[in-house]
Amino acid sequence: MPLHPQLALMRAHRSASGARPLYEMSLAEARAADLASIKADRGTAHPVGEVVPLRVPGPDGDLDARLYRPAGAAAGEPLPVLAYFFGGGWVLGNLETSDGVCRRLCAATGCLVVSVAYRLAPEHPFPAAPRDCHAAVTWLAAHAAELGGDPSRLAVAGDSAGGNLAAAVTLQARESGPPLTAQVLVYPNVDCGADTPSMRDNTDPYFFNRTSVAWYWGHYLADPADGADPLASPLRAADLGGLPPALVITAEYDPLRDEGERYARRLSAAGVPVELGRYDGMTHGFFTMTGTLAAAREATARVAEYLRKVFALS
Repeated sequence: MPLHPQLALMRAHRSASGARPLYEMSLAEARAADLASIKADRGTAHPVGEVVPLRVPGPDGDLDARLYRPAGAAAGEPLPVLAYFFGGGWVLGNLETSDGVCRRLCAATGCLVVSVAYRLAPEHPFPAAPRDCHAAVTWLAAHAAELGGDPSRLAVAGDSAGGNLAAAVTLQARESGPPLTAQVLVYPNVDCGADTPSMRDNTDPYFFNRTSVAWYWGHYLADPADGADPLASPLRAADLGGLPPALVITAEYDPLRDEGERYARRLSAAGVPVELGRYDGMTHGFFTMTGTLAAAREATARVAEYLRKVFALS
């Protein structure tokens, strides 16, 4: 279908204002511009019961994290736990990037949500980020009860690079724990160097495009050969069996669309229960635009519904 009218207006505004792609900016400029854009499009802060800063041990030092606790949770009742990883191509982003999504998911599911500030590239190239995320999830499993959580109901989720990291965590957890209930992958990067129709077709400089993809990978990988590692490119894992059930969300006008959908098919072929949803008319990044796009609110509601189902919440 055509680009959604709201996104078409956004594109026209960017064109008229002479907006530069992030990949034409310095890292500092790109990080500031990305955060400002997300804040502008996420809407007012969704109310939750409590937001608590955390420090979580990582493989090379403590990591900042943020705990979201739902309002009205019964005292003493352990809640499911969702570890959420923000997007930004492993180069941009911080705990504020995913604040809007985490608040909505916390309120809609009634579970604890923990957002993790993994280390960014190029200062900390691959494999720092997947190691950080797995260490944080391992800690959450061991300390869930202290936070009021249920370690037997622990899931991972993320958008874009965060979806890549959630998938990488499931591969690490399959080998060394902890057990995971589910994974939610929102337009994830799963194949470095992918040459797919969606990668070739999406070249619009006013949206995330194939040049954006190459720019992020170029900063993330100190050695291009690392792109073949399944923790960088989960689609290249020889075996996807034994991974937790998955919800995969893609967007029609996204260079990552085809690899995300291929990953969903490979998971299903390996015996993993999978739900796949493509949002037509949408571009990469739409998921965090909950204050601007109805489709973003619908997608976060779908994720919440899926999590309530896999967590067996009424």
